[in-house]
Amino acid sequence: MLLDALVARAGELTNVGVIHLHIEGPGPHLALEMAGHFRHRALFIGPNARAAVNEGRADYVPVFLSDVPRLFESRALPLDAVLVNATPPDRHGFCSLGTSVEAMHAAIRSARTVIVQFNRSMPRTLGDSFVHVSDIDLAVEVDIPPYEHAVGTIGAVERKIGEFVADLVPDGATLQLGIGAIPAATALALRDKRDLGIHTEMFTDAVVDLVEAGVVTGARKERNRGKIVTAFVMGSRRLYDFVNDNPMVEMRPVDFTNDTHVIRSFSRMVAINSAIEVDLTGQVVADSIGHRLYSGVGGQMDFVRGAALASDGRAIIALPSTAAGGTVSRITPSLKEGAGIVTTRAHVRTVVTEWGVAELFGKSTVERAEALISIAHPDFRDELAAAARRTTMV
Repeated sequence: MLLDALVARAGELTNVGVIHLHIEGPGPHLALEMAGHFRHRALFIGPNARAAVNEGRADYVPVFLSDVPRLFESRALPLDAVLVNATPPDRHGFCSLGTSVEAMHAAIRSARTVIVQFNRSMPRTLGDSFVHVSDIDLAVEVDIPPYEHAVGTIGAVERKIGEFVADLVPDGATLQLGIGAIPAATALALRDKRDLGIHTEMFTDAVVDLVEAGVVTGARKERNRGKIVTAFVMGSRRLYDFVNDNPMVEMRPVDFTNDTHVIRSFSRMVAINSAIEVDLTGQVVADSIGHRLYSGVGGQMDFVRGAALASDGRAIIALPSTAAGGTVSRITPSLKEGAGIVTTRAHVRTVVTEWGVAELFGKSTVERAEALISIAHPDFRDELAAAARRTTMV
């Protein structure tokens, strides 16, 4: 609503900077005809921003999700105004940030003007999720349900990956479980686990399923016991109803959820992240396809490192072995020109495809290549082995 109102005034505005993380919806300020009126700066590239970024009409800032609050508070990215979606104030004058806390507190503290839409359809989430009316300069009342996000199709490949990942999760583990078909398939395969906890940057309906099945209790978490801790949620109406006024769900900013010190404090922390491609030495590309920018750094490195430092933790990169209808291997001899490394080969620990599990920690480059070839699609293994021999990897 606030973005729509801003775009409606585009004729009066020139070169207005707009900064945000991933947002759902059409992104009207990103339309081709808005060039010159708005210049978008993406801290994470969602589907609505990809064309604008790759066509040079918008900019991408690579940044760890845990560092985003510092960008605002240090004024490395100065904010004149912040647009906030929140619940109407309660009887004490507090408005809940609802589905997304992320870096909003830092933005509100840093901005010169705080503009809030009091949204009657926003779920009232608990935790460190409140802003007081005394911190608000301007407000408007609306009644707009949060955008819903459907889970992608869970096919045979995703189910097999989910089964391999679930086998690596012990009872009592604390999970980072994000969005997409692989996390959803993993959740389906976790139904026989006990006392799992959730500490994550975001979660979807898959976590609701695990709570209702009695799998997620948080009973063995070393901190925030019994709580599902997250910075934002994205899913269906069912998910938004679940988090509404639910004391089990504790919303926290990303400089807490994604703090490696906090993450490593869970002894059995299991972080599950995805990738676009992985080369034979273990370098992980997650934000671009060659030169084409696709998503963002996000919280992958925060959780990969935090989970690896936990006493019995595990950092997992899970991906299908192929792309483009099976014509391209995601396990590659070398990375595409222009590809961005999000997780370095020194940080990567465990890689999973539908063909198995490759443990890379402590392995030489030769041993890594052998392990990764063994979980590549069979159609590409000979080609990968030949490429490895040419580069003296095996």
